[in-house]
Amino acid sequence: MPENITPEKAPLKTSKPVRIIIIVLAIATAAIWTGKTLYHSYLYVETDNAQIEGDVYPVISRIPGKVQDVLADDNRVVKKGEPLVRLDAADYEVRRDIASAALQNARASVFAAEANANAAAATERKLDADLKRNSSLRQQDVVSQAEFDAVRAGADASKALYSAATSQQSAAVAQLKMREAELRNAELQLSYTTITAPAAGHISRKSVQPGQFVAPGQQLIAIVGSRDLWVVANFKETQLKNIKPGLPVIIHVDAYPDREFKGKIDSISSGTGAKFSMLPPDNASGNFIKVAQRVPVKIVFTENPGKEQKLAAGMNVIVEVRVK
Repeated sequence: MPENITPEKAPLKTSKPVRIIIIVLAIATAAIWTGKTLYHSYLYVETDNAQIEGDVYPVISRIPGKVQDVLADDNRVVKKGEPLVRLDAADYEVRRDIASAALQNARASVFAAEANANAAAATERKLDADLKRNSSLRQQDVVSQAEFDAVRAGADASKALYSAATSQQSAAVAQLKMREAELRNAELQLSYTTITAPAAGHISRKSVQPGQFVAPGQQLIAIVGSRDLWVVANFKETQLKNIKPGLPVIIHVDAYPDREFKGKIDSISSGTGAKFSMLPPDNASGNFIKVAQRVPVKIVFTENPGKEQKLAAGMNVIVEVRVK
């Protein structure tokens, strides 16, 4: 039997006018896109080397001690002055009680020294009056020279005792002031056992647990301030020609690609990022390689982002500064 032969389908041919129209549309689309891009680059200076920044407040301990309670939770909103950590206060309460007892003793010493000074003053006045009276009697030869010398010696001794008593009183008063300062210091140290939030914001990093022993200056918690956020954009030095404070900025946050935020240039740093790095470049110490430096530019928001957009420090953004 003869085999069935299926004829091949002829390829569809596109007419020449249709091809021309497609090519023209493609060229027009490319031209429009290129024109818009060039026009946009003429009006705007753009960089994606930018992040949202915010104030970060360290919560530190001012005294050594053992952590008794941790009242802070990660990502919780806290108010300024809200207690976050409590240290064991037993040792500092004892120091306060010792300082309080020493203060009471110093006050008693002041009272005693004041009484001694008053008594010495009264004795000094009496013997000084006796000396004046016996001086007149001695001129009249009523009392002997020996009696007059004894009265004068007593008066001189009373003056010395009065001087010593006033010195002791001054020393007692100085001791009292020192004890008062020691008590204030003890009470201040005791107050440091309750560590509070230095500012309102969100707890973003907690590195303290009950039972841990902390040292003075040790950071326990980091709080990111929730009141003010801004953007730091690192523009190339070749892009700074037309950038100046006050220019409007369009901010695109990577987390919200469908939303544009409005801002403006606040200030331009007086140094490049590399200049303030841990190992700044020193072009005089070896082979020189020219690298375009980036300069931090601070951008502030001119509109409230709103509650539905939760902006956080560290988010990546793209900024467009209108320079024309």
